[in-house]
Amino acid sequence: MLPELKRLIEQMGKDRGIDKQIIIEALEAAMLTAARKKLGPHVEIEAHYNDDAGEVEVFQFKMVVDKILDPDLHVLLDEARQNLDEEAEPGDSLGIKIDTSTFGRIAVQTAKQIIIQRVKDAERDNIYDEYKDRKGELINGFVQRFEGGSIIVNLGRAEGVVPVSEQIFKEVYKRGERIRAYILEVKRITKGPQIILSRTHPGFLRALFEVEVPEISEGLIELVNVAREPGKRAKIAVRTKDKDIDPVGACVGMRGSRVQSVVQELRGEKIDIVPYSDDPVKFVCSALSPAKVERVLMDEENRSMEIIVPDDQLSLAIGKNGQNVRLAVKLTGWKIDVKTEALVSSQEAQGQKELMGIPGMSEEHAEQLYELGFKTVAALAAADPGMITALPGLDEQVAAQWIEEAGRMITQDAVAGKGE
Repeated sequence: MLPELKRLIEQMGKDRGIDKQIIIEALEAAMLTAARKKLGPHVEIEAHYNDDAGEVEVFQFKMVVDKILDPDLHVLLDEARQNLDEEAEPGDSLGIKIDTSTFGRIAVQTAKQIIIQRVKDAERDNIYDEYKDRKGELINGFVQRFEGGSIIVNLGRAEGVVPVSEQIFKEVYKRGERIRAYILEVKRITKGPQIILSRTHPGFLRALFEVEVPEISEGLIELVNVAREPGKRAKIAVRTKDKDIDPVGACVGMRGSRVQSVVQELRGEKIDIVPYSDDPVKFVCSALSPAKVERVLMDEENRSMEIIVPDDQLSLAIGKNGQNVRLAVKLTGWKIDVKTEALVSSQEAQGQKELMGIPGMSEEHAEQLYELGFKTVAALAAADPGMITALPGLDEQVAAQWIEEAGRMITQDAVAGKGE
């Protein structure tokens, strides 16, 4: 057999991280296939690795008989006792060792292919087992090559892939360059395990902060939520149960060192660190940072807020191309409508003017209805009298008249609209 086979098995197992037994089983299967190619499919053969001899031994089994019907399957009693086992009896099955050096070139080539395939399969299984439970982890590697826009990453014994959809649009990598990414998914496909990596997933930002801020990994600070527009800007919400710890300060670090390490890894992505609050108004106002909020009108049922900011803060609150408010919505889970004081005042004046068109409606009552949420004639028409009798000095009969009149005005407007 192969010289120093025992040493080769040990070395291959160590180099490829494969159980020695898998290599031995592959060798046995390969020799069995080679033997069948030489002797034919109908013969009874077995292959066993002999650790002491350091070789794979192949045995052909024949039954002891008085009369031979098939020389490949039978051996005469006299011959068996003389050459194989002096105590042999008819019906016994005896193993005859075969000289493996007599196997032809094609048989040996087939055996090699089987060994290579079995070892590859074992390597793939090992890689899958190693990575299948590592989803959500950070990993380092080197850019190996590019395939159709995807980055193929050398992770050591395995390869990872960063698809185009998981790459930050402005990042450019060269072969051999170090790359850090987030294990998004580990799939088992026919070619072997596929390790999908990401640099755009919010989990990547979360994992980077867990590395940079020990208080997060120790559980002293909780990273509640992450909102990202990869390569541009991100917001994270943090909180702590320990009153002695400033969660925002801990994430920023001394002179911004911790957050700067994350920004550097993300090649300049701007990061806002927001203190989380159980009070949704407070949380939303913090999420809109750095803009200052004047007042908030909250609609809890629809999880929406109307945010009123000073005129000079509107562009800051909305952000470039709506980015700041968009990230705040993702971070908090609330619908946010940002308006300026001037716009709200204008809308209030217009709404109150509409309400003033209802017979018997005073300016004071129109203002109070507006404050109650009945900001248009249509809103008042849909109201129940009992909903507005809370207004001082207003009885249910007057309320019903206003509602009826509001309904009539809506109908008139609709008819007039059709006429046009």
